[in-house]
Amino acid sequence: MYNTRLVSTNRGNLYMSRLHNAGCFACIGWAMMLAGAAQAAEVNLYTTREPGLIRPLLDAYTAKSGVKVNTVFVEKGLAERVAAEGPRSSADVVMTVDIGNLIELVDRDLAQPVRSATLESAVPATLRDAEGRWFGLSMRARVLYADKDLADLKAATYESLADPAWKGKICIRPGQHPYNTALISAFLLRHGPDKTEAWLRGVKANLARKATGGDRDVARDIAADLCEVGLANSYYVGLMRSGRGGPDQQKWGDAIKVVLPTFENGGTHVNVSGAIVAKHAPNREEAVKLLEYLVSDEAQALYAKTDYEYPVKPGAAVDPLLSAFGTLSIDTTSLVEIARNRKAASLLVDKVGFDN
Repeated sequence: MYNTRLVSTNRGNLYMSRLHNAGCFACIGWAMMLAGAAQAAEVNLYTTREPGLIRPLLDAYTAKSGVKVNTVFVEKGLAERVAAEGPRSSADVVMTVDIGNLIELVDRDLAQPVRSATLESAVPATLRDAEGRWFGLSMRARVLYADKDLADLKAATYESLADPAWKGKICIRPGQHPYNTALISAFLLRHGPDKTEAWLRGVKANLARKATGGDRDVARDIAADLCEVGLANSYYVGLMRSGRGGPDQQKWGDAIKVVLPTFENGGTHVNVSGAIVAKHAPNREEAVKLLEYLVSDEAQALYAKTDYEYPVKPGAAVDPLLSAFGTLSIDTTSLVEIARNRKAASLLVDKVGFDN
């Protein structure tokens, strides 16, 4: 009996041991699955956008979805980096400003097409690629900063900036900056090379100083009575007036008013910040979900509130500061064509010596 019990007990221990081992293997399996799920619940963003501008939106997305957004800030050479990394790239979403940079990513075969009812219903067709290779996420208008004492200046055209009446009164950043080459490209598409060259020569003759610095420097120089008007992006006004750039910039922002200029028989020139899903995205599904969030009502409101940009989604809330500029009537010139003609615009800038 003793031996029988001993054998029985040993068999029971062996059985329990097998159950235990099976349970351990199951635990390991579940742990591996959970680890895989945890790894999948992240998305890698390469961006040229200043971290302070995009971080609030990414934090809101993580809080809402639980998905971690790993951000790589690339100030220059973004397309070159993604191209050099090739199939080994960890980039899921590539985000940049200026339509030219988005088109470059597409032209270098670094984007993959995305079909999403959410994206296609939220982003107007003029602000996204027909094949889903890029999507605009927010807009900035190229507006006129003006001295507050110019009480009679309530409207203006881009064409009128070449009028001799503005001689010695205009400030602007370099013509070769992407924000300006995009505007010049739009002018070129509307008026052709001869009229665009004449316009550039007229604007250059009206400059109060060399075309240099940045958009905020335009406000600074207006505040210092160096010039009366200048071209700059709309969102800088909010960044300055909010005090995020410090007390000096707040004074510059408060010293100017904003006029929404238009092309003759056209609208106000806008550019976009936007994004692509990278061709070799390791987390493609999460990449698409991030883009879909960025065009949601919540995210579009955040773009307006934190970055003072115009939302791309029709009907989305616009920050009161932007609303105070007046109704934005967007020019209908194709953004893709603007991007395609930037080289020609750049050559004209050099031809007239605009930045010399």
